[in-house]
Amino acid sequence: MESSSLKVQLENGLQALNLELGGQQVDRLIGYLNLLSKWNKVYNLTAIRDPQEMLVKHLFDSLAVVPYIEQERLIDVGTGGGLPGIPLAICFPERQIDLLDSNHKKTRFLIQVKAELGLKSTQVFHSRVEEYRPEELYQAVISRAFASIDDMLFWTRHLLADKGVWWAMKAQKETDETLSLPADVTVSEIIELQVPQLDADRRLIKLIKQ
Repeated sequence: MESSSLKVQLENGLQALNLELGGQQVDRLIGYLNLLSKWNKVYNLTAIRDPQEMLVKHLFDSLAVVPYIEQERLIDVGTGGGLPGIPLAICFPERQIDLLDSNHKKTRFLIQVKAELGLKSTQVFHSRVEEYRPEELYQAVISRAFASIDDMLFWTRHLLADKGVWWAMKAQKETDETLSLPADVTVSEIIELQVPQLDADRRLIKLIKQ
């Protein structure tokens, strides 16, 4: 599918999400989609091959969380091909949104995306999460990579400052697991997400580290 058609669909999706982005941000989102599609042919960044399907299942799915993210300094753990971190970095160019993944091919791709799209406030780290030690703790950790919330809390706790926030992107059927949390973690909010053109349940769970 041509970029012009994807751009129209993207703009319609942004309208459905009530997101007002500038022309350069829209162009960067399309640029990211094109890079993801191009590199995916060699690097296997995602099982999804069709750019239109990428637009919905990756880009719209990531953009749906944008209205809720307030923190100025956060990290996307297990970011893979940059989701949701790259769309967040494009929407919030003034914030520090870092990307962490243990797969070398994926971090090479992300470094290229950062350079081509001019994402100056974003850093890419190639590391296993348990080995990464940031110089300064983060205000928030976001991820859609973990199989369970328990795993997310366990493996990323050392990255988060006190009173920091975990943002867990989940399917609705997975959220019963929030009933058994550590004593120092509270569920602050469970947000039902409406992802344009996606016929699937999505939730954003906000957890606070006491």
